[in-house]
Amino acid sequence: MYDIGIIGAGPIGLACGIEAQKNNLSHVIIDKGTLTNSIYNYPLNMTFFSTSDKLEIGNIPFISHGNKPNRFEALEYYRRVASHWELNLKLYEEVLKTEKNEDYFKIETSKNTFLCKNIIVATGFYDLPFLMNVKGENLPKVKHYYDEPHPYFQQNIIVVGAANSAVDVALETFRKKANVTMVIRETEIGQNVKYWVKPDIENRIKEGEIKAFFESKITEIRPFEVDIITPEGKKTLKNDFVLAMTGYKPNFKLLEKMGIQFHEDAYKTPIYNEKTHETTIPNLYIAGVVCGGLKTNKWFIENSRIHAEQIIQNIKNIKNKIS
Repeated sequence: MYDIGIIGAGPIGLACGIEAQKNNLSHVIIDKGTLTNSIYNYPLNMTFFSTSDKLEIGNIPFISHGNKPNRFEALEYYRRVASHWELNLKLYEEVLKTEKNEDYFKIETSKNTFLCKNIIVATGFYDLPFLMNVKGENLPKVKHYYDEPHPYFQQNIIVVGAANSAVDVALETFRKKANVTMVIRETEIGQNVKYWVKPDIENRIKEGEIKAFFESKITEIRPFEVDIITPEGKKTLKNDFVLAMTGYKPNFKLLEKMGIQFHEDAYKTPIYNEKTHETTIPNLYIAGVVCGGLKTNKWFIENSRIHAEQIIQNIKNIKNKIS
């Protein structure tokens, strides 16, 4: 019987495990992928927006070579943190089912069964991409994650989207000699695109170096072609790869199966106590990005690290009252 079962081994899940250790509460951290699986799936050359000090957890300094750390440095850092705190990690174990009993939860995974007095869900949002729901989206040439530009050298690629990830992918593959076309639902490049990048992509489009179809969307994908609908009508484009940078969403299916309730808003925000992060189900908590529902730009590592302290303090207070 563990005091706390933590679902998600990202930075916030690790922070929850560290706070549990500090307060002599037993814990287990379960993740269907590797340690910090979302960061692992970031582009290989990705650099964080935040400085390294804002990504620190567990009082372990994060020293990076530049002002802002990259993916490789972050993976190294969180491995070091997990090892230093001797966190109880169960990686590559998917949570299949949770069952609430009177005094504890039973968590069934693809490998084990765990009994926990409390559960913290810190699953982030990067594991489930928004699908375009078009014919041919399941073809191998369609990617919802981007790693590096080399495979797209001299290839006809379509980048779907107009936010930061899509813009970064379009610019990087263009500079590695891919023939890049952007297909964008909106009328312009996203307003939240990094201010030092936005003029670059707009100038590349203006100069015709990167083609862009605004107010457009893909209607069908075939092995060597893609159909799109534009304000001027249907067009068929030669195509080798589709990089669908359409964004990601929390694992709502898991939350719903656990009985978590949601506000009736556009973002499907989970209902929880903002001071303790406890949901409407006693002893079931949420932490990190998942607290924002579809508003995935509300919570980040730097402003949700505090969730771990709030949750563990509440669990400790309840435990002390009972004892």
